[in-house]
Amino acid sequence: MGKYLLTRLFHMFLTLIAMLVLMFFLFRLMPGDPTATIISDALYPKAQAAMMEQFGLDKPLHQQFLIYLKNYAQFDFGVSFRTNRSVAELIEGRLMNTIMLILPSMIAAYGLGMIIGAVMAWRRGGKIEFAVVFIATAFQSAPVFWVAMLAILVFSLHLDWFPSGHIVTPGTFPDPTLAMYWSKDFLHHLALPFLVNTAYQICFPLLLMRSSMLGTIGEDFIELARMKGLKERRILFHHAARNSMLPVATTIPMILGWAVAGSVVIETVFSWPGLGLLMIQGVETSDYPVVQAAFFLIAVLTVLGTFAADLLYGLLDPRIVYD
Repeated sequence: MGKYLLTRLFHMFLTLIAMLVLMFFLFRLMPGDPTATIISDALYPKAQAAMMEQFGLDKPLHQQFLIYLKNYAQFDFGVSFRTNRSVAELIEGRLMNTIMLILPSMIAAYGLGMIIGAVMAWRRGGKIEFAVVFIATAFQSAPVFWVAMLAILVFSLHLDWFPSGHIVTPGTFPDPTLAMYWSKDFLHHLALPFLVNTAYQICFPLLLMRSSMLGTIGEDFIELARMKGLKERRILFHHAARNSMLPVATTIPMILGWAVAGSVVIETVFSWPGLGLLMIQGVETSDYPVVQAAFFLIAVLTVLGTFAADLLYGLLDPRIVYD
């Protein structure tokens, strides 16, 4: 077990180093000049040179790369070109908004997905199963921005049930404390992006649970439970579903980083001031420090989630032994 952990940690380290190298050079190959947003042509040449020096853009590329690695090793993400504020502060102010959008959606999608998937597998072959699988697959296959805009058209513009965007009512100032996330105004604005995100994410756990259940309900212990006279509901949830949850449960940590990355589109459509919208703004203005830090955070979450999924699989299934 100890050797396996050391090997996995070493692989995680190599993966993050590769991500850092890729992010540095990839964003500098993108079209657009980051200095155009911070250095005006109307400034004196000395002032322009001073600003280039302030952001380290006057140094050769290899020196910028070494400084970049050194700063990230110290968890220093630099200063935003666009706002001249610390990138860590910008991400800290947006990350909680993204978590409050993603976490409830993931809980609802996995909770409902596992229950519905188990019931559909138990009653396989019916019209209801076909309809549920078809609808879930349709939501997964449809572009999420199209689903989000359709939801705004129906529920915001025509029915006027939910706001069309933002985190609170425009003109009001959000409470910087956690109390804002329990206010009626925030929950009202959260409802529609929450529903869209849940509908988009529910397909994966639903189909995975259904597939796992189809393999479980043919096992001998299910027939034994029936022979003992147990009720069908008890067999379904206490025997079949419980033994089918392993593949689904181990994917939860792994897709956390994917969920953060996937929130970019939803946050953009709903003008939700989260990490995804911050990334879009950084890409549009070639704000390298912001985009690099956001992508690095997503990479860290993905790598840690994959590592946690590996460990969780071994804990939930005692048959798995790590060498």
